[in-house]
Amino acid sequence: METETLAMAQQVDFSMWALFARATLTVKLVMLMLIAASFWSWSIIIQKIISYRAARAEAARFDRAFWSGEPLDEFYEQIGPEPSGRAHRVFAAGMTEWRRSHREDGGMIAGAQARIDRSMDVSIAKEAEGLQAGLPVLATIGSTAPFVGLFGTVWGIMHAFIGIAESQNTNLAVVAPGIAEALLATGLGLLAAIPAVIFYNKLSTDVDRIVGGYEAFADEFSTILSRQLDA
Repeated sequence: METETLAMAQQVDFSMWALFARATLTVKLVMLMLIAASFWSWSIIIQKIISYRAARAEAARFDRAFWSGEPLDEFYEQIGPEPSGRAHRVFAAGMTEWRRSHREDGGMIAGAQARIDRSMDVSIAKEAEGLQAGLPVLATIGSTAPFVGLFGTVWGIMHAFIGIAESQNTNLAVVAPGIAEALLATGLGLLAAIPAVIFYNKLSTDVDRIVGGYEAFADEFSTILSRQLDA
């Protein structure tokens, strides 16, 4: 009997495609959803890694140019009021408000320092929002994919037990395929969730560091302008 059961089990195809093909429609939809979520999360991860690397490189170039000793007005004229770089835009926001705060007689409009700080804070908030775009998707996939996969597993096991009850056969060759198909959904859920959680934490830390650099520059730039105002 055991030899016959083993022979029947060996005839069953347990490849990934075969398990997917034998699954019920509901489990197939769950698997396709998880596969799509996995591709979506990886596309966000790759795009963000490239974007953050470019942002760090751009910030390093900006720091070298800003602290090179070139007059601020000349540097502002070179990059213009709407530059392409993120760090440049923070500087341009403060510098634009600085110029607008000058009266025609050369004096400064009251409250210039507060307006300059506020302009740079708004610019930093916009840059942070752009850098964080897509991260909530990773958080959602990381938190929900295991439960979606578990739903597919529960549904598949339920269907497998119904098939066992109808066939009145509890041989391993009958039970194993249905259980394997169901567990595949949980495996896909974990496959989608684990990278999403890991890279969400890493990318969130990268965003905090990049934005922290913008904030540190804004404080330093505000101090420079404050000395000029006092002078």
